[in-house]
Amino acid sequence: MRWLLKPKPDTTQVKLLAEQLNITGSLAYLLVQRGICTFKDAEVFFRPSLTHLHNPFLMKDMDLAVQRIEKAIESGENIMVFGDYDVDGTTSVSLVSSYLKTLTDQIATYIPDRYEEGYGVSYQGIDYADDNGFSLIIALDCGIKAVDKVAYARTKGIDFIICDHHTPGVKIPEAVAILNPKQIDCSYPYKELCGCGVGFKLVQALASKRGQQVEDLMSYLDLTAVAIGADIVPMTGENRTLMYFGLQILNQKPRIGFNTLLRQLKKKVYDVNEVVFVLAPRINAAGRMKHGQHAVALLTETDESKAEVLGQEIETFNLDRRQTDQDITREALQLIETSGEQKCFSTVVYQEHWHKGVIGIVASRLTETYYRPTVVFTKSGDKLAASARSVSGFDLYRALENCTDYLEQFGGHKFAAGLTLKESQYESFKSQFEKVVSESIEEWQKTPTINIDMELSLQEIDAKFYRILKQLSPFGPENMNPVFVARGVRDSGYGKTVGKAQDHLRLSLTQGSSSPIVAIGFGLGNKLDIIKSGKPFDAVFSIDENEWNGQVSLQLKLHDLQEAAF
Repeated sequence: MRWLLKPKPDTTQVKLLAEQLNITGSLAYLLVQRGICTFKDAEVFFRPSLTHLHNPFLMKDMDLAVQRIEKAIESGENIMVFGDYDVDGTTSVSLVSSYLKTLTDQIATYIPDRYEEGYGVSYQGIDYADDNGFSLIIALDCGIKAVDKVAYARTKGIDFIICDHHTPGVKIPEAVAILNPKQIDCSYPYKELCGCGVGFKLVQALASKRGQQVEDLMSYLDLTAVAIGADIVPMTGENRTLMYFGLQILNQKPRIGFNTLLRQLKKKVYDVNEVVFVLAPRINAAGRMKHGQHAVALLTETDESKAEVLGQEIETFNLDRRQTDQDITREALQLIETSGEQKCFSTVVYQEHWHKGVIGIVASRLTETYYRPTVVFTKSGDKLAASARSVSGFDLYRALENCTDYLEQFGGHKFAAGLTLKESQYESFKSQFEKVVSESIEEWQKTPTINIDMELSLQEIDAKFYRILKQLSPFGPENMNPVFVARGVRDSGYGKTVGKAQDHLRLSLTQGSSSPIVAIGFGLGNKLDIIKSGKPFDAVFSIDENEWNGQVSLQLKLHDLQEAAF
């Protein structure tokens, strides 16, 4: 692991903020590092309020979108709410359709089939709308690049309202309204909303026309919270506010569908971890293994007994997804080992029977194992389809641009992409991709990096420090759970490996005259020799709580250890 200490913030700002807030210098350091430099910044950050949400009509075309929906409601038009099959798409559809159903009965939802239709707005969906008398389609979490499909819908007399958050292309679809803060000419103050966030702003605008306040829409925020967590958007600005209040709903009065899934956890408090690692994979599993419409059905169900049945279906999809993902990962690892390709600069693997719905997960797991740009292919009709994942700092999209001679199509960004090609081009692509990666990847990109916020002494860690630290949450991109490094620590003599495979570490750390503090290092069992050497060592960690037999105590979650640097 490569340890990378983040740049130090301005010392004067840190000292001043510590005095203004009456907190330690270390806590002020973390705040200034996150751009919270004044008392006012801190007040907004530590006390999220729904009043911090922006006026939805600041978003370009919002007035046009509201006018068209109002007209459709007044004239009894059939409205289709269309969204992608992933978490952001299905939560968006659930949110907008649920609200619109409080205004009109003429609402239906549509999620494209992952395998028959692919991502985003589809011709099949437009034809379905035409065949069933829908004159307005509200597209959520997709559509910003659907120029030809929106034009096709217009020939059939179907209007489009697009609510998207992906980067627009050079040409914009000729829709009635396009809600997307990333449009160059959109002056909306916050640019990082997810698709469900944009959908919420549309609902907020519609509600305001009926005299409703944003507080009246609280029951929808569990959906926005799950979408924000799953879509890995920055946990700043409006996203952080929506997540903060969305978590309150999840903890106090979640919708029946989420409650069905959460009940099995038997926990008192749910946080971002449950959103990202429990709820999101289950909602995603529907679209991966069967159909995204199952997720929408669960998230919009108001009958508890029906929701229970739908929840059991979702759980079955998730178990199938997990087993399929594990099986394919195992096969892929064997394929790489037996072929001798573990020494390559990239990973490119293919088996025609691999499930298309999980190859993205498999690509991520292979990247974790070998830490190099990875592409996992499977058969899809008469073509091969793939999911690709990158490593920190390596531009995957640019690498694929240098392989376009062999591709049918591709799309994505620096860290993840999807692509298709003819089977006859597979070996040529594999060879070219390896060549491009080997010639462009830098030495530091071959090693996983731990980003460390700051150096911290163990003496500073106490209940008050952790209580304030927790108030930095909810955590996510651009506001991650702080990671610290402590130099010259020792184990107090109780260090040992634990777990069935003895692959985890449990230590009791001290530093100078500090009191011992328990530390857990998952997957760090191979570092035991460093502990047992008797020499001081450096530890990278985050601070956590451990609950055991009703007792709650602070503990460190170790990320890495190495011999002391001095």
